[in-house]
Amino acid sequence: MCGITGIFAFNSVGRINLVHLEAATRKLEKRGPDVHNSWFDDVVGLGHRRLSIIDTSAAGNQPMSDATGRYYIVFNGEIYNYKSLRAALEKEGCVFQSDSDTEVLLQAYIQWGEEVLPQLNGFFAFAIYDQKEGSLFLARDRFGIKPLVYHVNGDRFLFASELKALMAYGLEKQINREALHLFFQLTYIPAPLSILEGVKKLPPGHCMRVQNGAVEVKKFYEFPYHESPPIHGLDGAKKQLITTLRKAVTDRLIADVPLGAFLSGGIDSSVIVALASEEIKDLKTYSIGFKDNKYFDETHYAQLVADKFQTDHHVFSLSNDDLLAEVQNVVDYIDEPFGDSSALPVFILSKETRKHVTVALSGDGADEIFSGYNKHSAWLMSQETNVKNSLIKSLGPLWGRLPKSRNHKVTDTIRQLHRFASAQKMTLQERYWFLASFTSDVQIERLLKPDYTSGAMSYKSNLLRLMKTGSLNEMLALDSQLVLQGDMLPKVDMMSMANGLEVRVPFLDPAVVELAFSMDADLKAKDGSRKIVLREAFRELLPEELYQRPKHGFEVPLLDWFKGALKGELEKKVFNREKIEAQKIFDWNEIARIKKKLYSFDPGDTHVLVWCLFVFQNWHDRYFND
Repeated sequence: MCGITGIFAFNSVGRINLVHLEAATRKLEKRGPDVHNSWFDDVVGLGHRRLSIIDTSAAGNQPMSDATGRYYIVFNGEIYNYKSLRAALEKEGCVFQSDSDTEVLLQAYIQWGEEVLPQLNGFFAFAIYDQKEGSLFLARDRFGIKPLVYHVNGDRFLFASELKALMAYGLEKQINREALHLFFQLTYIPAPLSILEGVKKLPPGHCMRVQNGAVEVKKFYEFPYHESPPIHGLDGAKKQLITTLRKAVTDRLIADVPLGAFLSGGIDSSVIVALASEEIKDLKTYSIGFKDNKYFDETHYAQLVADKFQTDHHVFSLSNDDLLAEVQNVVDYIDEPFGDSSALPVFILSKETRKHVTVALSGDGADEIFSGYNKHSAWLMSQETNVKNSLIKSLGPLWGRLPKSRNHKVTDTIRQLHRFASAQKMTLQERYWFLASFTSDVQIERLLKPDYTSGAMSYKSNLLRLMKTGSLNEMLALDSQLVLQGDMLPKVDMMSMANGLEVRVPFLDPAVVELAFSMDADLKAKDGSRKIVLREAFRELLPEELYQRPKHGFEVPLLDWFKGALKGELEKKVFNREKIEAQKIFDWNEIARIKKKLYSFDPGDTHVLVWCLFVFQNWHDRYFND
């Protein structure tokens, strides 16, 4: 796990930018705190920050070249099947100088070219330079677990693990209007967009080649959605899932440094811990609890799992003040606006876990591929014609007037009923976008000045073309390509890498994902139950208490902070009329309306939008007013 960056100069103007390679590489220090190296010739520069995981000796350092000096690689990630690939390469006469997966990846590319990509089981973003051909080849893993951003103009091609490294090359900074609109609607910016014009994220499952000043982008992996899934029987599906997921977990236990696992007390992380404990005695596990938010505290369930599998369990019990103390550290690390406030507890969990281990397994991805969210049940219910739905829909005006909040069971139920009633009035495409969004297009149009409104919103229209039948599996496929790739995976990558921790996600093993989308939707959600096949497959293994508990994600106490500890910061950065009018991005009248709603009796989800504004203004101050 590392940070990578590089430059390919197309002419003498581009070559001037080679001097920025060292500064760009230093920006990635937290991703790779162990070793800093760079390499360059007259036209290409490659920089690498290393977090040593496999073969921690100097032989595994990067940039790495082959024995001839023709090829150079910088690589971020892990290839779990590198030993079997190495054995195949040795049969073809390859000789290795290290025990690293990096050298295996380089030799595999030399032997097989881009055809190596379907053979890789792991998460990765890498670049390989061929000096003889004068070409640079880059690729990103199937589901976007590892990030890769790039910029190209007539003089140069730049790439990096993070936007902050690209900025070190002296990019012209202009906000992308569509990305800004999507950020305030979704709380994140999905690939291929970035917050800056001229900077793109390489989409998951894509590769690119840069040669003779031209850039070609290709897709090498198609998401495994089936309109007619072949697996229907629960018993058979359970057996296949147990076998496939067990192998995925075992594959991810390889490391030459200490390894542990996150344990929230939910089904997903508990399954991972149960399977990992079969291979590792006294597995180290890590949970966070919330002293001031007992409604969200799940440490009791995590302890039950830890006791059953005899793990070496650590609980980090946090107060609201503990969370608040890390706000600035989190928003300072983010290099493009990212408004999912659950990044805060992930940051702290990663920070505390890193004191004990360098690698942690997590249960991320299960909700998106096996149907774990309330909105999935709502999606199925919304397609039913019955008295219950008609009643909820007819009471829409009532739900609209009642107080709504995620912080209490009653007010959260009202919030969900209101969203369900609203969704029932929409087409399939409109309904999906509504359930994926926090803010409507109309609200964003009011918030942003005309120069910053996005117009056509091509990303949204292209995504919604994939919604054709309205099946649950179709919704899950969209969630996997929007929410998972745009929000959940970047959140974990950013917050773990900010603390030099590698996080591995067994549920996103290609075989597990392909199995999940080979299953009929009824095996995932039906009659109000969710993640059916996952829960039933491991029922005999896990404590029964996990099956009797309600599911609710943690809600950061933003509203309390905005009315107390962060109120002064809001007045300075978000509700400052002089600042807003000078900035010329937001409409002050709409900002004033948002402020009034925030401090009203019924703020609803306004705190989400205000948090996004707060994050954006911190980002803008750092990168535009520096």
